[in-house]
Amino acid sequence: MAGLELLYHSVARDVLSPQDALLCFIHWELVRAGFKCLGTGDQASSDEKKKELLPTGWNANQELYTLRYSSDHDQKVLLLKAITVDSSLIINVMNCQSEQVVDLTVNLNDYISSDHLQQYDRVFKKEEELRRHIESTIVSPLVGMKQRAGGGPQKGKKPVHPTPGAQPHRDTNPFSIPPNAPQRQRQPPWSDPMAPFVSGGDDLDPFGDRRGGMIVDPLRSGVPIPGFDPSAGIPGQLPPGAVPPGARFDPFGPVGPTRSGPDPDHLPPPGYDDLFM
Repeated sequence: MAGLELLYHSVARDVLSPQDALLCFIHWELVRAGFKCLGTGDQASSDEKKKELLPTGWNANQELYTLRYSSDHDQKVLLLKAITVDSSLIINVMNCQSEQVVDLTVNLNDYISSDHLQQYDRVFKKEEELRRHIESTIVSPLVGMKQRAGGGPQKGKKPVHPTPGAQPHRDTNPFSIPPNAPQRQRQPPWSDPMAPFVSGGDDLDPFGDRRGGMIVDPLRSGVPIPGFDPSAGIPGQLPPGAVPPGARFDPFGPVGPTRSGPDPDHLPPPGYDDLFM
């Protein structure tokens, strides 16, 4: 990683522990994002200067590291604190203006070789993976966009300009209505109420023009009853016009001009209780 090797060689004789080496790595990632170190401690001093190097006494406390950073135009000031807990380092970074806080916990044994602290080419393990963790967890949330070492935005892909005559991307949502277009009212024609197999049409095809729900109408489920029109009324039961034309109608009694008498076999003769008759 460009620049990290020079930084590490400048402080290699001061690196005493795996957390020292990891802090060097995090420091350089912040420098690459456009920040420079102001010094140690929570409070600013009168003689502090922005530097890419680590300040004097940066690792005086092996249990708690405190460093302050600032962007090139002082738009953002960061306060970094790192706490050693067993074999892990907990990094906490706060944007002093917005008070936004991000944190990251790193297992030192996964990324630092404690047996080669003075050798840059052997001290870091899985550098690219560690860099991605720091970038996604600390740098991106605080910076908002990737920046190169000069503090400017990182070069990315060239913007794609639409070719002349190209059609703009249209919304492919089938339920969306194009702007300035009148909404088409769906008013399907009414089917014949006596049509066979009309029941259940709305449930099978909600957007079609079939009618009928889950309730099967006996007058619409098959062959219609000849000569029966509920809208004409039922003599002795309903006056003409009581049932609107085409309305669902459940007969509540025998339908027809005359009622048939009871079947003599329905009931036994009076006083006879032989069930096997």
